[in-house]
Amino acid sequence: MTQAIVRARKLTRSFGKLRAVDGIDLDIPGGAVVGLIGPNGAGKTTLLRALLGLSSYSGELEVLGTRPREQRADLMQGVSFIADTATLPGWMRVRELLDYTAGVHPRFDRRAAEASLAATEIRLDRRIRELSKGMTVQLHLALVMAIDARLLVLDEPTLGLDILFRKRFFDQLINDYFFGERSIIISTHQVEEVENILTHVLFMHRGRIVMNKSLSEIEQEYVELHAVGDTTARARAIPHVGSRNILGGQAIIYHGTDRHLLEPLGELRTPSVSNLFVATVAGENNHE
Repeated sequence: MTQAIVRARKLTRSFGKLRAVDGIDLDIPGGAVVGLIGPNGAGKTTLLRALLGLSSYSGELEVLGTRPREQRADLMQGVSFIADTATLPGWMRVRELLDYTAGVHPRFDRRAAEASLAATEIRLDRRIRELSKGMTVQLHLALVMAIDARLLVLDEPTLGLDILFRKRFFDQLINDYFFGERSIIISTHQVEEVENILTHVLFMHRGRIVMNKSLSEIEQEYVELHAVGDTTARARAIPHVGSRNILGGQAIIYHGTDRHLLEPLGELRTPSVSNLFVATVAGENNHE
């Protein structure tokens, strides 16, 4: 069994009376690409900041075998991070940033970074403030991919980029970075764009993890039925997680239901991550 690179027990982070992270238990295995999915205010960024040692918390937390808050210097030897702002020092030239990173991080491979940049339009003599947002994100990605880190944390890394930049970003991430025991945690609202690269999903809602499953578990446990016409009412009578309207009927998601019972009622398929998330969160709201 792959050893967990993140282990949390009763992890909590409060701001006054608000519990942004509410007693989370969590294990993330090595070699996983995890989609951290939730609405605004769900606690995703607060959770990531705790994992990175950037904020205080209560409960137990280990990341790469370290306690993030107390051993952050050790943790940062094995973790890379890109935030939604992709902030880099604008006064530096790209070449100077590579010089600086090589000087401060012992696991940075400058040649790998330059090879990544060679495939872009980013020149080494350009000042960072002269780069577009898309180029800045590409530069940031080139830096982190050149660091031999076991965990890469991405918090809305492609926010504000056009679809071509976003696709190029994730393609490069998987093709040039991800292998072996490396793990990636991606917090994003653009679920459809990352679904095909994920191995696991974490659904967050109001500070809690409401689903933590691998994509293979979802395929085994959940099914979406597209029922049209007269079969729709019969399909809705069977206990289900959630539903949405489609042309002429409804798409209904079930958990643990015998597929032989559903087959006569319409077309069966595996629900998308985004549709499963909406159904799960709607169900949580109904139970409150």
